[in-house]
Amino acid sequence: MPRISTELTSWALNSVLVLSLGLLLLVIRPVTAATPALLTDLALVEVLRNGGYNIYFRHVSTDWSQSDGLRQADDWLSCDPAQMRQLSEPGRADAVAIGDAIRSLEIPVGEILASPYCRTVETARLMKLGEVTATTEVMNLRAAEYFGGRAAIVATARALLARSPRPGTNRIIVAHGNVAQASTPVYPAEGEGVVFRPDGNDGFYLVGRINPTDWSRLLNLAIQ
Repeated sequence: MPRISTELTSWALNSVLVLSLGLLLLVIRPVTAATPALLTDLALVEVLRNGGYNIYFRHVSTDWSQSDGLRQADDWLSCDPAQMRQLSEPGRADAVAIGDAIRSLEIPVGEILASPYCRTVETARLMKLGEVTATTEVMNLRAAEYFGGRAAIVATARALLARSPRPGTNRIIVAHGNVAQASTPVYPAEGEGVVFRPDGNDGFYLVGRINPTDWSRLLNLAIQ
């Protein structure tokens, strides 16, 4: 019988191992769809002017010397700083400025929803963009035990973000950082607006992010 070179045998074995490893990686590596590039500045303003987006705001800045004393159902409704954390004065000024900028940029707003916490409802009202409706569809995760648990809150938040607003308008949602972190790819800062586009297939994707200080800059760009 012809003798087979040990070098050739070694090469063949290594090739088989590399090929097998490659096939294994193809099997176990999840396939992820490409994420659209985020829009910024005037491009983001332009799409918002056409409507069709959900703008998720985390409530504006709060007084962190206060804390939430959540002991029973409906404690979250309290506007007493001795019981629940409330907005700071700089935060209230940010909410007013955000609302002013949205109106000046002529971004159409239809439905305005807010978690029933005092700090979220107050944020939405200070924007003065229309009637505010309190909803537990975007409830704080610290109150999850009263609403069927964490998974139930995440599910309702995702369903809301996947729901298209009225034609020609955008939906404003004011809620909490923890539910956004659990339900979306981002953890917004206080006062940050995160723009999502419903995909028409019970999902949504991230379009852009707007910090509280960005609104005045966007307004300046738009009037130049």
